[in-house]
Amino acid sequence: MILSDKTFFVAVKNTLFFVGASVVMHMLLGMLFAILLNTSYIGINLKAFFRVIYVLPWMFTASVIAILWKMMMNPNGIINYLLQIANLTSSQIEWLGSRNFALFSVTLINIWAGYPFYMVSILAGLQGIPTDLYEASAIDGANAVQQFFRITIPQLKPIIISLLMLDFVWTIQQFALIWMTTGGGPINATEMISTFIYKRGFSKYQYSQASASAVILLVVCSAIAVFYVRHQRERD
Repeated sequence: MILSDKTFFVAVKNTLFFVGASVVMHMLLGMLFAILLNTSYIGINLKAFFRVIYVLPWMFTASVIAILWKMMMNPNGIINYLLQIANLTSSQIEWLGSRNFALFSVTLINIWAGYPFYMVSILAGLQGIPTDLYEASAIDGANAVQQFFRITIPQLKPIIISLLMLDFVWTIQQFALIWMTTGGGPINATEMISTFIYKRGFSKYQYSQASASAVILLVVCSAIAVFYVRHQRERD
């Protein structure tokens, strides 16, 4: 029975951390970079340069991202090299091969790969907010922080809710990135529901457990999809 499998609950715990941290950081980074690109304090040419840099992770496939980060997180890679130069560590860290760092590492990779979707969507929303709202609030004495929480966030609320729901569904099903970096290891340290299903079905041929896990994942994603459709109808 799937609910008596300890590995399944390890996969659920890892997935909750992976999805929760990824979605939250995607939102924070996407919002931050979108605001920076929308500000009038940066010139047009500089904005164009930053747009290319910030959107760059979105242009790579999961396989390219996995290979790139595996090279950088190698014990002899550039990340350990920079940390040693800065005297932040005296030894080479096994980022993807250590149970202490593997889950954090794959989550960091996924955050880097996914924030551009938020940035582009939020930037489009920011550019659609009428400037009259900010001008009127400034006349009334509102500062930048008050304008952000009372004008920007309410105006972006429909976009933010849609992004969060879509990102939750996409992230909880993430497979390629995990499989190509750690394969769910070491010792189930990065085992996700997606990799658990794959291993049970195609490595151990335990089709009943794989099917049960897939159904549970389907139910969760379907519930989010229902909320997403209702939210879209409310917007219309």
